[in-house]
Order: sequence, then structure tokens, then C-alpha cells
Amino acid sequence: MGPQFNRRDAIKRALAIGVVAIPSASLLSACASDSGSDKPDKPAATGAKSASNPLGVKKGAPLEAFIFKGGFGDDYVKAAEQVYNSEYGIKVKHTGTQGLGPKLQPRFASNTPPDVMDNSGADNLDTAALAKENKLQDLTPLLDAPTVDDPSKKVRDVLIAGTIEQGQFGTQAMYALNYAFTVYGGWYSSKLFKEKGWEYPQTFDQAIALGAKAKKENISLFTYPGKYPYYVHFDLLAQIGKVGGKEVLNAIDDLEDGAWQVDAVKQVIGYYEELAAKKYFMPGSEGMTHIQMQTAWTKGKAAIVADGSWVENEAAPTMPKDFDLAVGPLVGSGPSDKLPFGTIYAAAGEPYIVAANGKNPVGGMELLRIMLSKKETDNFTNTTKSLTCVTGAADGLSLTPGLASASAALKAAGPNVLNSRLQDWYVKLNQETLGNLTLQLLTGKINAAKWIEGAQKAADATKNDSSVPKFKHV
Repeated sequence: MGPQFNRRDAIKRALAIGVVAIPSASLLSACASDSGSDKPDKPAATGAKSASNPLGVKKGAPLEAFIFKGGFGDDYVKAAEQVYNSEYGIKVKHTGTQGLGPKLQPRFASNTPPDVMDNSGADNLDTAALAKENKLQDLTPLLDAPTVDDPSKKVRDVLIAGTIEQGQFGTQAMYALNYAFTVYGGWYSSKLFKEKGWEYPQTFDQAIALGAKAKKENISLFTYPGKYPYYVHFDLLAQIGKVGGKEVLNAIDDLEDGAWQVDAVKQVIGYYEELAAKKYFMPGSEGMTHIQMQTAWTKGKAAIVADGSWVENEAAPTMPKDFDLAVGPLVGSGPSDKLPFGTIYAAAGEPYIVAANGKNPVGGMELLRIMLSKKETDNFTNTTKSLTCVTGAADGLSLTPGLASASAALKAAGPNVLNSRLQDWYVKLNQETLGNLTLQLLTGKINAAKWIEGAQKAADATKNDSSVPKFKHV
């Protein structure tokens, strides 16, 4: 997910979807340089601005791109780099990798960061901390630049509503361009459900009943990646918002006193406690990675996984051609919920950042401008089965089953789109502390009451920790 979250209402009628990065624990703070005011050793490269070079890229100036090579791969970035190379007479230095945090921590600390980065994956850097420490380039010049395809339109004018807010951190400046747009939910095989005569559950009670049916077929209702238990939060946190309303989710994001002790939280966590007690989670899930989880699911060992729309591409190696991938909206308690069935969690993700202290931040922004062109967004969607943050980017494209399902779910949700900002505002709290509590809950080691007690205590500790940057909904 990305930062900021006024967009939940904003995303409402967007018809595009894509992929989001899975953030991980804050990795920068302990080793960042001592001041956000550090200057690069040499002045950043800039050139003369023109109609064809609106940002003023200096031709021939080196550019370094450091790209997370996860579910989307990095070929789509390489394609945009080819355009950049032709335009500006260089060869972009490209690194496609996983585990960005450990590789980039020392480079940020020594003021020698790459120019542009896809800050995604399980070991990413804490974007919020980077922004607070003035390590990131303000991307406003990119937003105000004309698009590649239509000089009469600015980049900001073609982005799906909420994308800009998702890249802000309590400021007017945008520090991350979340390139992909992801729909989250319960992903399942329509073929399997049709063969078994199952309907996707709308309520917790229906889900429990489906779990019993699945168990008789030797199929687990759910599996999850115990190595990264925060995947479960893709559903869990948004379900709290569905049951209790957006204001309940906002209170959790804002670290308000007692935010975890309300009835909506008790209902949702109680549901997960019951699933665990009835053993509806696949045995062995606690030791799995996300790839192992997906493989077990595509092989029919589990009916549903909580995941993002990147799963269609990421799980492609093991997904049968007739799997008929689909996504279900958030399951809730029923008619008493503040938001109706059909409510979904969706967000702009895959955050691209440009280093303020890089040698060529202008070039970094120009590469992003190229990536937002129709040619490059089409390439991304066609090759990754995901959509970008550009409005109407999928128009005229043939959509895969999962992508079509996610797009339909987003359209049907209308204004009922949720996003928990806790997941990107307070990465360590979500992924480590709450993630550990969730793993204990799903394995039956603690009950719902203990989970809620631990969550409130952890949120309070985060709130009172002056070293952790704080954010609030506005």
C-alpha cells in the first residue's frame, strides 16, 4: 500500500486495478544518515527544458534504477528504460532484485542512493521514514509535467483518484508514485466453486458453513503465509472497516485511544478465532512463504487466499489454465454492518521513489513519466495481468479472468472502497507486532481477547514512541 489515505472515498469509481507492493518492517531508521539536510557530493544533473524535455533532463547524464523484482518482474521497467536510453543518449544502470532494504540502507546512509527505486517487497525501506527525513524527491514537478501522450494534459490529470494522496505523508508534496492499482480480497477458483456447488460467502456465518463443506472434501477453507502473516490483514483490517464503518478504521490508523477495543474489532477477530478453533486454516500454513501459500491454493488444497490482484501473475507458474481466477468482496457480519456486501479494499501500490540526494533526480522523474505513457501502461498490463494508476489505462485491452473479476468488483463497489493506512504508515506495528499476534491467533495459541489486548498495547506503544513519525487522516 502506499501512504496517505484521504483517497478511500476518492478511489470510488475508478475502474482500474493493479498490484501493490507488500511492505515490510522499517529498515532505514537505524542506519540513516544523521540529518535529512545532507547534500549530494555533486550537484544533480539538469538540462534545458523544452516541449520534448519538460523536466529538463540533462542528456548523457547517468541514471541508476533499482527495481524490486517480485510478482511483476522488472521487464516492464526495462522497456521504459529503452525509451529513456534513446531519448537521452545513455544506458540506464538497472538492478532488478529482491530484498531492497538491506541493499539500500547503507547507500542512503552514505548519501549515494540510486536515482529511482521501486520500493516494494518483503524487505523494502520505510517510505514514511524516508519522507520524514527529507531523503526523497518531491514529485510535484512530475505531477505538473505534461504527459507523454497528450501535452495538453498534466500527469496529475490522468492518475486514478487517490493515487496522489497515497504518495503523500502528511504533506502537500507527493514522495511516492504508486504505479500499480491493486484490488484485494478473497481469491478463489470459480471452476472449483462451480464444481462443488459453492457460493462465495457474504457473512462470517456463511464462511464458517463453507469451511465445514470444504473440510468434508479434504479442502481447507483458507491458507496463509505464516512467514508473512500480515497478508491476513489485507482482509482482516478492511473487514473491521466494513463492519464498523470507515471512521472505525480511521481511528485505528490514527492510533486513537481504545481504537482496537470497539465492537467491530471484537466481531472480526472473534471470527478468525472461530476459524482457527474449527481448524479451517490449512495445516502447515504457519511455516509457509507467500509463494508456498499460493502453490498450495492453486493445487486445490485450500479454497481461498487473502491476497492482492498481483496474485494472478505471481501464481501463474502453478495456476491451471482453467482455474478461472476470481476475487470475492469483503466478508462481514451481515446486514448490521455499516458498509454493504460488495465493499472492497483497493489501493494504489508499487511505490516508486526518487532519491533527493541522487545524482539525477530529474532523470528519475522522467523515467516515471515515460512509464505512465499509454505504450508502457499497456505493456505493464499485458505482461503482468495488472493495471496501472492511470485512468482508463485498460481501455481496449483484453483482460484475463482475475483482472476482469477485480475490475468488476471495483466498479460494483462504487464508493465503498476501504484502505487501512496503518499498513504503510506504521509498517513495523502492522507487519511485526500485529503480524505475530495474528500468527498466534490463527494457530490457536491465543484467543481473540488476547489478540485485541496485544494490538491495543502495541498501538499505544507506537503512539507514545517519539521516534516513530505520526500521521493522521485529514
